[in-house]
Amino acid sequence: MNIELLQLEPKMVWSNFSKLNAIPRPSKKEAMVIAFMMDFGTSLGLDTFTDDVGNVIIRKPATIGLEDRKMITLQSHLDMVHQKNKDTEFDFDTQGIEMYVEDDWVKAKGTTLGADNGMGVAAIMALLESNDISHPPLEALFTVDEETGMTGAFGLKGGLLKGDILLNLDTEEDDEIDIGCAGGIDVTAVRTYNEKKSSFGDIGYAITISGLNGGHSGMDIHKGLGNANKIMNRLLFVGSKYNMRLAWLEGGGLRNAIPRESRCAINISKTQAADFLFELEKVSAEIKTELAIMEPKLEISIQPCNPAKKVLGLSVQSKLIRSIYAAQNGVYAMSASIQDLVETSNNIAKVSVKDGEIEIACLTRSSVDSAKMDLANSLKSVFELAGFEVYFKGSYPGWKPNPNSEILAGLKQIYTELFKKEPRVVACHAGLECGILGQNYPDMDMISFGPTIKGAHSPDERVSIRSVQKFWEFLLAILQNTP
Repeated sequence: MNIELLQLEPKMVWSNFSKLNAIPRPSKKEAMVIAFMMDFGTSLGLDTFTDDVGNVIIRKPATIGLEDRKMITLQSHLDMVHQKNKDTEFDFDTQGIEMYVEDDWVKAKGTTLGADNGMGVAAIMALLESNDISHPPLEALFTVDEETGMTGAFGLKGGLLKGDILLNLDTEEDDEIDIGCAGGIDVTAVRTYNEKKSSFGDIGYAITISGLNGGHSGMDIHKGLGNANKIMNRLLFVGSKYNMRLAWLEGGGLRNAIPRESRCAINISKTQAADFLFELEKVSAEIKTELAIMEPKLEISIQPCNPAKKVLGLSVQSKLIRSIYAAQNGVYAMSASIQDLVETSNNIAKVSVKDGEIEIACLTRSSVDSAKMDLANSLKSVFELAGFEVYFKGSYPGWKPNPNSEILAGLKQIYTELFKKEPRVVACHAGLECGILGQNYPDMDMISFGPTIKGAHSPDERVSIRSVQKFWEFLLAILQNTP
């Protein structure tokens, strides 16, 4: 357990966060953390069980005098995004997160921190184990696989929860109260190709994109961050004018993370190599200049390597490069009803070209379901024209804002009295589970809030210590003042 974290306030929250982060919990591999939460609940003598998909539910009776209050369901997800720096040796399946404190921030050593959504989980755990905090009847819902499919939320059956109010503790700015979110859909394009023998006299180069910030493909999509897949494709487009031949390509990874790195190997004839390298260096400098403010650590490396024996055919290569060039990446439309809210976007999250197979993985988001499908169909059309087979999967709904929510009015008042200013009432471009949960629990009043977390879904993820203190104070006040 991290001793440094145990000195932070509120100690109950940080202690539980440290215990939680000692448990490997990547998405779709939550068996250990589910067992951990089951042991936690039963050790407290609380009603603890799992449902058919692995969600953990723990119920705690009200403290004396608050038995007649409405039951509050506290909800956070158990899984975390697993991203690491290229020079960090770490196995998310077996290792706990290595954390440290720097000024007001808790960070991880070369990996994602898991504050998304571990801080919410830790706060709920602190409430469940407390003996001196007044609260109404509590129901804790710990969902699984939020980050790569929202499987837990989708699989939760109606009638299982008993709460009247749901507090989702999964947003990342401590001055916001969230009342809506975007829906999303996975768009995947695949095709095969026949590898061709490379030409006699070719020389090889390895191209690497690194040093990008990355980030959350919903919450950070509007920031103008670099997308490693788009940058690499821009360089390959230059090469296509010089009879360059692509051997293999690996860029990005998880759909909900803006890709930070990409690498490939190419062959080119000796007679064209000098001209190709000259223009490639020129375009690389232009890209660095364009992204200098948002991506000051961007690195583009072009190094000689052994020429590949097999490469893509020119026709397939051309269609691949041009389809990625044409595919929408980033913000597609801003909301007309909520100021400064991204309505619709796409993240070209992963591009893989190897062993005769190509895969392009995207995550398309929108707070308007018809706009989500419109952009998804636009991407489908682009990739189908390039000979890809395209399929949709994992579509989930957005959470429609309810500005007249009863619990919203109460939370705004509590926040204002505590912190002497009004909170920002917002909808976000991330995929919160409230929209899905609301399908089976339409009468449950839902609100989302949380501490300030920066760089989620990247190794730069960090959580503000002062913000966690503020978040905890707000949460306790809500429990003592809800009807």
